[in-house]
Amino acid sequence: MAIDAQDFRRFFGSFPTAVSVVTTVDGHGAPRGFTCSAVTEVSMEPPLLLICVGKGSQTLPALHSHGAFVVHVLAEGGEELATTFASRSREKFAGREWRPSTAAAGAPVLAEGVLGHAECTVTRAVDAGDHWIFLGRVEAAELRQNRALLYHRGSFGFWEPAAEYARSAG
Repeated sequence: MAIDAQDFRRFFGSFPTAVSVVTTVDGHGAPRGFTCSAVTEVSMEPPLLLICVGKGSQTLPALHSHGAFVVHVLAEGGEELATTFASRSREKFAGREWRPSTAAAGAPVLAEGVLGHAECTVTRAVDAGDHWIFLGRVEAAELRQNRALLYHRGSFGFWEPAAEYARSAG
């Protein structure tokens, strides 16, 4: 028996996931980006990760043509950033501080609201149902000391290790 789309979404929505924003540039050098919940590590040697991009994404053509991207794992407090980049707005970068990546061929590296980022070059793109899977070789990365923003059953939150929770509650 096949699962329907609503049950499929509810099933995967039951697993807390880190919230990420993926950025790149289009053929004119304009920044593009979207909120992505499908990011995972693939290999340590070479360092590879993957992202899944819906075929309806406005950023998809830029990812295919540019060949590089930056994955930003959002920090606690990054809800507005996640919501903006999940929208269809063409003004996602308006008023945001960012710099062009040297390791990811100019793809935007966001300055605020992130736990860390990985600058990647595309090694392979795979057509997969209603999405494309992009394998990216991590060329550079940076990590900050914040808590990761999580998404679970339609709400944002953060993870606090049990030992930290016990210290703060006691």
